[in-house]
Amino acid sequence: MLVVMVIIGLLASLVGPRIFGKVDSSKIQTAQTQAKMLKSAIAIMQLDIGGTPPADQGLRWLVERPTVEPQASQWKGPYLDGALPDDPWGHPYILKVPGIGGQPYSVISYGPDGKEGGEGAGADIVQ
Repeated sequence: MLVVMVIIGLLASLVGPRIFGKVDSSKIQTAQTQAKMLKSAIAIMQLDIGGTPPADQGLRWLVERPTVEPQASQWKGPYLDGALPDDPWGHPYILKVPGIGGQPYSVISYGPDGKEGGEGAGADIVQ
C-alpha cells in the first residue's frame, strides 16, 4: 500500500507542473480569442453607427444603446449575446482609440497582473 502511494505521489509531481503550465497558456489563448471576438463585434457596430466608438464608451455600446445622437438612432445592437466578458483573469477588456500600430482601435487585455505592460506570460494581449 505504501509503495502504491509513493508511485502515485511521483506521478503527480511529474504531471502537476505540466498541467498548471497548460492552464496559463489556455488563459492567454482564451483572451486572444475573446479580444478578436470583441474587435469583430466593434467592426459590425462601426458599420451601423458610421464611425469608431469613443474609447470610454465603445465596449459598453456593444451591449447597451448609446445615449448620444446620431449613434443612438443608428445602433442596431446588441452586438454580443449576454454581458461583456471579462478577460480570463477577471479584468475588463480595454478599448483604445486610436489603436496600436496604426489601427483605428485596439482591444486590449492587460494580462494576469491587470496592469499595462509586462513580459512573457504577463504581457498585454492586443488585438
